[in-house]
Amino acid sequence: MITQTLATLPAVSPNQRAAILSADRTAQTHRHLLGDLPALNAVQVGGTPKADQLPSEFTAAAWNVERCLFPEETAAHLQSVSPDVVLLSEVDHGMARTAQRHTTEAMASALGMTYAFGVEFHELGLGGATERAYCTDATNSLGWHGNAILSSVPFERTALIRLDDHGHWFCTDSGAADPEQPRIGGRMAIAAVVPYGRGLVCLVSTHLESNADAAHRFGQFQKLLRAIDEFAPGLPVLIGGDLNTGNHIPPAFDWRDETLFGLAESQGYDWGFTAPGFTTRPSLITPHPERQMKLDWLAGRKLTPLETGIVTSISKDGKPLSDHDCVWSRITFKN
Repeated sequence: MITQTLATLPAVSPNQRAAILSADRTAQTHRHLLGDLPALNAVQVGGTPKADQLPSEFTAAAWNVERCLFPEETAAHLQSVSPDVVLLSEVDHGMARTAQRHTTEAMASALGMTYAFGVEFHELGLGGATERAYCTDATNSLGWHGNAILSSVPFERTALIRLDDHGHWFCTDSGAADPEQPRIGGRMAIAAVVPYGRGLVCLVSTHLESNADAAHRFGQFQKLLRAIDEFAPGLPVLIGGDLNTGNHIPPAFDWRDETLFGLAESQGYDWGFTAPGFTTRPSLITPHPERQMKLDWLAGRKLTPLETGIVTSISKDGKPLSDHDCVWSRITFKN
């Protein structure tokens, strides 16, 4: 668990980049490289909260924003549910495909929130062919891609929880390395403790592995739940994000086959914070009209869902802002 916070994440130096590109594609080498990059071992915090504590009933949204091509439009689209907390997956920082912008910071500014951002991957390339069509430059200024929490109230403490360090997308023997998306890092979560009227609550934004099976994601979620108990013992907890449920489970790709659901329930978590219905759709980057999956979830412990819903990622002018729709819930605290 990583609890160091920074206002600015240090860039990868030319020497570090050269070492990554020339390194053996093994888990041991990946762990060494990962530990040598300060930006992958800290949480970046910024923005300004607009309240001192969460209300007794608050609204949380979880959204995989698919790189966040349009941060201001994405933030405006969220206003329909007036979220107090936003749990984000797949946000860029210093990537050519998103105009080198810090998309988390841009969304936080537009919503008047504070933010905690953590690097999931240092991207060595520009992405796939559909992403390269949006690149404004030939190189990335930073190459950060990760998860974030936006909050209307200040953070008491934050943590980055790495769910794997073996280089699933880096090692040639993992079966998951993608030559179009060379990267270093691994799936992770951002956790933050924030105040409410009677105490503190822990918020968690996570993104589980897509290029793996249910057993792999079970292991990641097990590691996450253990880390949450260490980071925020006894507190109410809300977990949200893209859990990639049903990916690579032949032949039906059925989210109900994921064993992580039972694992969470055995530890007191409730999945009733997630509305029924699929959460994926074709987008500008992922134009797959046949792709309908339920990947995005909210789960809570010591909390009660009052209302749930799904916000389409299609903007008012008909533009898909992401290949994922946003899941949200209005929540209260148990007595």
